[in-house]
This record gives sequence, structure tokens and C-alpha cells, in this order.
Amino acid sequence: MCVGQVGNLLPHVVVPAVMVQHLMPVWGMSSTQAGLLAAAYACGYMVAVPGLTALTDRLDARRILFWGSLCSALSTLAFACFANSWWSGMVFWAMAGASFAGAYMPGLRALTDRLGQADASRSITLYTASYSMGVGFSFLVSQLLAQSWGWRWAFAITALGPLYMIVVAWKMAPRQPVVVPGHLLDIRPVLRNRPAMAYILAYGAHCFELYGFRTWIVAFWAFVVARHSGLQLPDPMWVSFVASLLAMPASILGNELCLRFGRQRALTWIQLASGLTALLVAWGADGSPWLLLGLLVVYAVTVPADSGSLTAGMMSHAQPSFKGLTLALHSTVGFGLSALSGWLLGLALDAHGGIQEPQAWTAAFAVLAMGIFLGPWALRLSKS
Repeated sequence: MCVGQVGNLLPHVVVPAVMVQHLMPVWGMSSTQAGLLAAAYACGYMVAVPGLTALTDRLDARRILFWGSLCSALSTLAFACFANSWWSGMVFWAMAGASFAGAYMPGLRALTDRLGQADASRSITLYTASYSMGVGFSFLVSQLLAQSWGWRWAFAITALGPLYMIVVAWKMAPRQPVVVPGHLLDIRPVLRNRPAMAYILAYGAHCFELYGFRTWIVAFWAFVVARHSGLQLPDPMWVSFVASLLAMPASILGNELCLRFGRQRALTWIQLASGLTALLVAWGADGSPWLLLGLLVVYAVTVPADSGSLTAGMMSHAQPSFKGLTLALHSTVGFGLSALSGWLLGLALDAHGGIQEPQAWTAAFAVLAMGIFLGPWALRLSKS
């Protein structure tokens, strides 16, 4: 499942990876438009995920995982073949996001339905941590392909990644959930579950920060490299790749801290540390590139360190009969705020002079900090 997850994520950040060097010049996009293009993926996901994930309370999740992975491959290939403007790109990228909605959380449900309770916390964390490995390879492979053969080939070849998860889903043993009478999308039982809602809202703050960071990290480091052209600095491709790979051990470490010190306390400190690091990057946006690189490494650890534990916390409080519905709301809130993040950072960049101005990046990272600082407030509800 974790290897299949990496394959499913191979197309995940192709747009942010090739956006600055390829799509923005070709399509004449502003930072706001580029942010909206990247956000289209999260928007498509947000629209599709309630129904597709809630369906896992009625259908075997492996069936949804199979079709979601197939559609993910096809929609990414469609972007490669037919996208020729900002508008058409948004349509195809939203389709890719909607397809991924049938792969990520249904995949988590398919996994947890086949695990014992004792295996759940670490297995969920490993599955969510493999998300970061997939994103890292998505950054690396798509930029290498775009540099060698052009951006269309970056989309076309990464579209092959989800095919592995199709095989995984096909080979899973069937497991039919116990169906409880009621409307498929009646979220009132989840809204009444205050501990689960606390983790869902805190996950939304986490996704806001994570997606904004991943959408604009290539552009930010390209700005740093251009501003200090006389120095031998790492390439944006490698910075984005390493930053994404760090997320996997960071998420696992975050889960171990939660098991040792208590989930709510550890997550609060992780999110506060992440917000403070974002403010330090904002403050030093025009400063030493080596200091910024060190801060980005720290930030690449703090941003995802809460990811798996937030999802595990939500799952631990989800009522068994409404597990799929709880996952659906979890994803809807998370990716809804992800879409908002990509767009808001683009607005902040344009409002402060564009991606070549240090004050624009100060504003962008300050927006990320304000988003994650809402997480500890939400987590206080878990004590209720």
C-alpha cells in the first residue's frame, strides 16, 4: 500500500514543480493565476472526496481505490495532451484532484479495514508519511523530465505512477463494511463528535500550511538563487526534493513523540514550532541564503511532523459506523484549506510586488504562519 501510495502521488505536484520555469512564461500567468492553477487540484479533491470517501461505509474501499487510481492516471495524461491555457489547465488539474480523492482516503480506509487495532497508529502514520515520499519523487521526476523533454512529458510520464496502485487494489482480499441505515452524506454524527472534529480542524490548519509550502517552495528557492547568483547554491529541484523526503521521517518522529508525551500536547508544540519557523523565514527572506536554507530544512521537518498523528487521532475518535464519513469530512476540510492556501499565497505575492521581491515572500510566509497557529486552538477541543 505504501509503495502504491508513492506511485499514486507521482503526478501530485507536477504543476508546482514546473509552474515557474515552464507554465507561467508559456501561458503568461500572474502569481495569483498560478496559485489558482495549483489550487485547482485541491478544489477538485475537495468537491469529490465527501461522496467518494463516505461511500467506503457502503462499499469495499478497494473498489473505489481501483477506479480513483485509474482516473488519476487518465486525467494527468489528459493534461499532458490537451491543456493549452490557464483555463484548460485548471479544468484538467481539477479532474486530477477529483480522481485522487478516490485514491488517498479510500486507500487509507482499505488499509485500516484490514489491520488490527494494535497496528493502526504506526501503520496509519507510515501510510501518511509515504505521501511525503511520493511528493518528493513527484518534485524530482517532474522537474528532471521537464528540463530534458518539456513540461508535457513531465505530465505524461508521471501519469504512469498510479498504475501500480491499480494492481495493489486488484489483489486485495474483498472486505465489505457493515452498512448502517441513514443518508450517505449526513455529517451530523461527525459534527457532534467533538474530539474527532478537533483533529479535523487542526488537520485543516496543517494542510493550509503544507500545501502553501509545497506549492511555492520551488518559486521561493528560485528567487533566493537568482538574488544570490554569485554563490553556488543548491538547485530548486533538489531543495524541493529533499524537503519533501524529510517529511517521511518527520511524520514518523512526530507520531513517536505523540505516543510518548501525549498526542494533544505533542501536536500543539509541533504546530507552534512550525509557525515560529515560518515567521523566521519571513523575517529573513532578504537575508543570508545559507541561513534561509537551514530554516527551510527545519521547516521541512516541522510542517509534516503532525500529519500522521492528526489523522491517527481523528481515526481513533471516529465512530466505527461513520468511519468513512469522518474521513470524508477530514479530507474535505483539509483540502479545502489547501486550495485556499495556494490562492492566498499567490495573492500575497502579487500584492507585495511579485515573486522577485523579498517583501512578497515575507508576506507569503507570514500567511503560512497565521494559518498553522490556528491548529493548537482547534486541538483544545479534543479535551472536551
